[in-house]
Formats: sequence, structure tokens, C-alpha cells
Amino acid sequence: MKCLILYAYPIEADGQSLQGDLLRRGILNYDHEAIPCHFKESMQKIHYLKNVKPDVSYGIGFWGNVPEIVQEPLKYGVRPVPWFNSDGWVANYQDEFNKLDLMFTTSQWVKDIYKRDGTDVSKIVPMHIGVDVDLFKKTNNPESNLAIRRMIGVQDHEKMILTIGGDVTSKGAQEMFKALSQVDEEFKDWKYVCKSWTSECAGNWREQEIALAEELGISDKIIFIEDEFSPEFMVDLLNACDIYAAPSRIEGFGMIQVEAMACEKPVISIDKMGPGETIIHNKTGFLAKVSEEIKLDSEWAYPSMGFKTKHVVKFDSPKTFAYRADIEDLRKFTLMLLTDDELCEKIGKQGREHVLKNLDYRDISKKMIDITKERLDLK
Repeated sequence: MKCLILYAYPIEADGQSLQGDLLRRGILNYDHEAIPCHFKESMQKIHYLKNVKPDVSYGIGFWGNVPEIVQEPLKYGVRPVPWFNSDGWVANYQDEFNKLDLMFTTSQWVKDIYKRDGTDVSKIVPMHIGVDVDLFKKTNNPESNLAIRRMIGVQDHEKMILTIGGDVTSKGAQEMFKALSQVDEEFKDWKYVCKSWTSECAGNWREQEIALAEELGISDKIIFIEDEFSPEFMVDLLNACDIYAAPSRIEGFGMIQVEAMACEKPVISIDKMGPGETIIHNKTGFLAKVSEEIKLDSEWAYPSMGFKTKHVVKFDSPKTFAYRADIEDLRKFTLMLLTDDELCEKIGKQGREHVLKNLDYRDISKKMIDITKERLDLK
């Protein structure tokens, strides 16, 4: 089978770019042809679609990428198969989705969002993102871990809690601040490292994060990092932490949480969305219950979403756009892990076993190939 893979390529330090490249590598592992190409319009992309004529064009993105990932391949007679995430709602392109023969979503929760927002989901198959378990693993290099922790500002006697994201508020950092301010009353030796990418969004949230940390009296225990790291250094950073925490407000999958489990780190998250499907509570991590749903009666739609003009879309009934994790649960789970090294090790090992069994990128790619062959009648 000849496959074109449309994603942010050459590979970028971004979850969707990594997702696409792992799919490419997985397809190659099973002796099928996998051609990587950026999803944006280019001479290269047109050549592949028009002249190479792949059997299928997999596309990595979200519903807003329909013009590049669905419409353009169809224009050249190539069958598109999107593998899409969701940013909380699907504002447009329901007609295009309904005409597809096959589509993958990164979780059952994402599929449910497409259904809620008017898409016929009978052709949609939820497919979790696989990770590179040969790269993301326990490194057994205490000297490197200690050196990284010291560079960051974590003292040798302190436990390191880590959250990583484009911005950390969307990953639940502000909820963790509130939980940690209570943890600090019983356990003092901790630092919370919040690593984000440099962006306007992260910068805007940072002001709120700093203000909240100061209000809670824990600003001296919060460390902010803005930087871009390769996957190889992400492995080193994850290995340097004691606990990975990301009780996300919106999360269609949660790739770094799975990578943390692959590195044998206990994970704290939220019992909803992608994390609720990939983390086994009390075995591979801990899932805080949802304390609040953020619902909206309307939302802005823009020309970049395929609309003619900027306008407000009013909903027939309020739609949930985000969640908030329960602070007491976060406090309880964090304190348990901070004070019990044996529990951390046990949870970490079970997390690794879970990822090896269920979330190896090669196995995910094989499932996608098999389903595609069956649904599209390909050899």
C-alpha cells in the first residue's frame, strides 16, 4: 500500500508533528510505502497527489485542517483519511466529514465531540496516539538527572513535579498551584517545574500564573521554563522529575502523559477526555475527578475556520469547552506520591508495562493499516 502522510514535516517539536512522523515510521515498519509531506499547499504536495498517486492520504491535524488534509487530496482523486484531534468543538466542515469513507480520532472523547457538534460518526474510529517506547524509557542515569535538576533550580533534597505544554494553564497548572499550596502545609521539600513553549498564549497565561502563585504564597517553589526541546531531551527531562502532573482543562489525547508513563513516572491527571482513556487510575497514575465544566452559550467563528466572515455562533444548548480537576483529589494524590517512594516506583513500572502493551507506535500504525485496508478495500 502506498501512503502519503500529511503533517508538519520536516518534523517539529510539536505533538501533531511527532504523531505524524511516528505513523510514517510505523507504516514503514510493516513494509508499506510511506511518503512524508507537509500538509500545507506546495509543489511537493501537488506532485505526490497528482503524479505519485498514493492509495491513501493520511492527514494529521484538527477539523480546521480540512481544506489541506481532506479537500486537496480529493481534488486529485486521492482518498483522504484524517487522524484528527479536537480543540473542544467542531465549528465547520461537517458535510466533508460525512462524505468520508474513514476517519480516525485521537480518543473516544474526540469522537464524541464530533458527534455532539453535528458530524455523522459512523465512519469514525477512535485511535490513540502511539509513542516511541525505545526512546521514551527509564534512562538509569542518576548523574544526568541530578545535573538537569540542579540546572533548573531543584535542590538535591527536593522532589520535582513537572508539567509540560504549549502553555501550562491548559494542562492544569493553576489547579496544581492550588493543590500544592495545601500540600505545602504537610510536605515542604518540593518544586513545581512548568515548562512551556515561547508563545503569545503562554505569555498571556504566565501573568495569571505568577499572580496566583504569589497569592497562594508558593511563588518561590514554582519554576517556569520557556524553551524548545528535542524528543531526546524531553526523555532526559522526564527522567529527571519525580512526578508528572497534567490535570488538563482540555486534552484530546495527552501525548506527554503517555511518554511520562513510558519513562516509568507516576502521572497525575483528570478523569476525563484522553487521559481518562489512557491512564489507569490507581495503577499507572491517578485521575482526579472533574469539579467543574466550563460551558459556553456561543463562540466566535472566523474566516480561517472556513466561514465567509467573522461572527458569533450561538448554540441551541450550552457546550462544554473545558474542565477543571478537583483540587482536593490533586492534593491527596500529590501528597501520596511525594511521601511514598515505593508507590512511585510501583506506579511507574506499571505505567511502562501499560504503554508497552497498548500504546507502542508500531502497534498503533498496524491497527490503522489493517482498518484502512478493510474499510477502503485496499491490498
